[in-house]
Amino acid sequence: MSNSITLTASMRTNLASLKSIQSQMDITQERLSTGKKVNSAIDNASSFYQARSLTNRASDLESLLDSMGQGIQTIEAANEGIEAITAYVEQLKSVADQAYALDVNADGYDDALAEYAEQFDKINTEIASLIEDASYQGINLLADGELKVTFNESRDNFFTIEGKDVKTEMGIAAATGTWTSATEVDASLTKIAEAKDFLRSYANELGNNYTIIQTRQDFTDAMIDVLETGADNLVLADMNEESANYLALQTRQQLAINSLSLASQSAQSVLSLF
Repeated sequence: MSNSITLTASMRTNLASLKSIQSQMDITQERLSTGKKVNSAIDNASSFYQARSLTNRASDLESLLDSMGQGIQTIEAANEGIEAITAYVEQLKSVADQAYALDVNADGYDDALAEYAEQFDKINTEIASLIEDASYQGINLLADGELKVTFNESRDNFFTIEGKDVKTEMGIAAATGTWTSATEVDASLTKIAEAKDFLRSYANELGNNYTIIQTRQDFTDAMIDVLETGADNLVLADMNEESANYLALQTRQQLAINSLSLASQSAQSVLSLF
C-alpha cells in the first residue's frame, strides 16, 4: 500500500511554479553576488570561453608592461648618466681653457700646466667611474650593454637597443705627461668638442628609443583595457536588470504561495463536507 500523499492538480501546478521561481531566484542571486551573468561554461559555454581567452591575453600583456617599464627605467638611467657626463665634460673644457690661456713665457708655466693636467685627469677618471655606475638591473647602455624589450605575448616582436662604449667613443685622453704646450691642450679641446657632439647625439638616440617603448607601453595598456572590457561585456550582469528581476521574482513567489494557500483551502473545504 502506497504511503504517498495525493495532491490536487492545482496544488501540484502551484508547487511546480514555486520550484521554477525559486530556481530563477537562485540564479539571479548568484548573478547579484558575483556580478556576472556567466559564472561557468554551463551558463553559456561560448561566452565563458571567449571571455577567458580575452582575459588570459590581457594577463599576458600585463606582464609585458612590467618589462617595458623596466626598459624605460634602463634608458632613463643611461640618460641621467649622459647628463652627468656632460657636466663633467664642461668641467674638462673649463680646465683646458684655463690651461690653454696660460702665458707660455711666464715663469712656472710648466708647473701650472702640469697642475691643470692633474685636475683634468681627476675629472676624466670620474667620468669612467660614473659610466660604471650607470647600470640598471645589470644593463649599462653606456658600456656596450644591450636592452631587449618584448612587445607582444608571443615574444616574436621585440625592440633591441645596442648600448655604446661611451668612454671609448668620447676618446678624451689623459693630460698628464701629454700637455707640454698649448698645441696639446688645443688637441684636448678639440676632443672635448667632439665628445660633446657625441653625447648630444647619443642622448637624442636614447630619447627616440624611449619614445618608441613609451608609445608601445601606452598602446599595450590600452589593449589590456579593450580586452578586459570585451571579456566583461560577455560575462558581466546588468545589476539594475538583475535587481529588478529579483524583485519581480519575489512578487511572483508571493503570489504563487498565496495561490497554493487558496488551493489548499479549497481542498480543506471539500474535506469539511465529510
